Amino acid sequence: VQLEESGGGLVQAGGSLRLSCVASGRSFSRYALGWFRQPPGKEREFVAAITRSGGATNYADAVKGRFTISRDNAKNMVYLQMNSLKPEDTAVYSCAAVEGGMWYDEVFEYDYWGQGTQVTVSS
Repeated sequence: VQLEESGGGLVQAGGSLRLSCVASGRSFSRYALGWFRQPPGKEREFVAAITRSGGATNYADAVKGRFTISRDNAKNMVYLQMNSLKPEDTAVYSCAAVEGGMWYDEVFEYDYWGQGTQVTVSS
């Protein structure tokens, strides 16, 4: 499966962005999906994950209550709604996919990655 993100950009602190990720290929509903981010000079870190049915989600503590992950299996899409953005949310955001029945929150658990989209939050 190939993944492509969109929706990044520059936003002021307190603002919102919605990231999208489209997947090519068939059997999209067999894949659990996740969003990760890599801040400048830091390691890639987990943001949010969703099961293949969309019935369960998981979030990093830093984004709980502000970010929402969702998916539309009919459109092969996964989204990340980001509200109340902070400067520390600045990073390259990537979506990832793995065939499996749970949600996954570790980089090594995912098999497929998008190229990423830059999100910059100004103070």
